[in-house]
Amino acid sequence: MCDLFLGTWKLISSEKFDDYMKELGVGFATRKLAVVAKPNVIISINGSVITIRTESNFKNTEFSFTMGEEFDEITADDRKVKSVVTLDNGSLNQVQKWDGKETIIKRKIEDGKMIVECVMNNIISTRVYEKA
Repeated sequence: MCDLFLGTWKLISSEKFDDYMKELGVGFATRKLAVVAKPNVIISINGSVITIRTESNFKNTEFSFTMGEEFDEITADDRKVKSVVTLDNGSLNQVQKWDGKETIIKRKIEDGKMIVECVMNNIISTRVYEKA
């Protein structure tokens, strides 16, 4: 199932990303830089370890995980979180927890595009990627 996610993806549209970052507590300057960035996301697998690398003019990040196992992650906005990624009905669901807070990042493939839904409280940002 994860095979559908493998490869390089480029951002083609983004909705409410600034609102989502504001809800996370990201500062103004970082939000303004992140909103204009057009990142590529590279998803690869080696054995049971999946790596998601995000590259942009703003910042590059990378994290690796085994499905269902909690891991430490430093996010693009420098939050230190505990993350876990699970596969549920074809969707890669990532839950990040820090300081009593939680956000969910859902990645799914629809019509050959990767739809990334970022949820924090009642704020939902949708970012759409296509294969590069």
